Amino acid sequence: MNTIKNIEIQGRHNKPILADVYFKKNEAPKNIVIFCHGYKGYKDWGAWNLIAESFAEQDVFFLKMNFSHNGGTKEQPIDFPDLEAFGQNNFIKELDDLDSVISWVYNSKIYENEINKQSITLIGHSRGGGIVLLKSASDKRISRVITWAGVSDFASRFPVGEQLESWKENGVAYVTNARTKQEMPHYFQFYTNFKEHESSLTIKTAVNSLSIPYLILHGSKDETVSLKEAQLLNSWNPKTQLSVIDDANHSFGSAQPWESSSIPEHLSLVLEKSANFINA
Repeated sequence: MNTIKNIEIQGRHNKPILADVYFKKNEAPKNIVIFCHGYKGYKDWGAWNLIAESFAEQDVFFLKMNFSHNGGTKEQPIDFPDLEAFGQNNFIKELDDLDSVISWVYNSKIYENEINKQSITLIGHSRGGGIVLLKSASDKRISRVITWAGVSDFASRFPVGEQLESWKENGVAYVTNARTKQEMPHYFQFYTNFKEHESSLTIKTAVNSLSIPYLILHGSKDETVSLKEAQLLNSWNPKTQLSVIDDANHSFGSAQPWESSSIPEHLSLVLEKSANFINA
């Protein structure tokens, strides 16, 4: 199996997008999967490397990426050495980054004998689920979309009232990262950028318009994104499939760091259901 880590893909926002690719080099066209991490996430979080290896073993061309402004760097792609970049992130940048990655794969000369351009699946975890849904609704290159513990909207996650006014006045708000103990900034541009583009960042509108197969995978005990959000996503398009993983949490049993050589049970189920959906 070929594994190429920390490829630099140039995007539109003055910071490189880091990507890893996993595939069997056999010059046979493969289904392409592009995986997007969630909020305070990154491509090497938890068991994502094991997931990538497992997909590749099943003869999938698997790519996972760091959004350009997720707070990581090429020298340190894990965790958040660049908090200034993290604070300057927004949904439009993430959509642009994903577009750059899709185009990079789609137009690849290096991997053209290993990929099937007619079979591109986007998978997004948590907030990344919202990003892949928005992209899938607007990009004809995408064949299928899967969300793992995906969010159903962005608007409700912003503060209101006094909290919003304080954020506007100060220009920045901080969120403590429970694991790294970092105070992670969100500059007010995150909110203004969302409001400016709200109509194109409404996940319900995207799901309503989806014409490609969509699989929703969600844990029944998700402590971060309620199962109700998965049920809402499912209700917005009759072609979607919802599969609830009993007793699974938001990360399907994975954690950072993940030191086991095996994939946790609930995440294995997610992997199996995703692979079956892609191959159907």
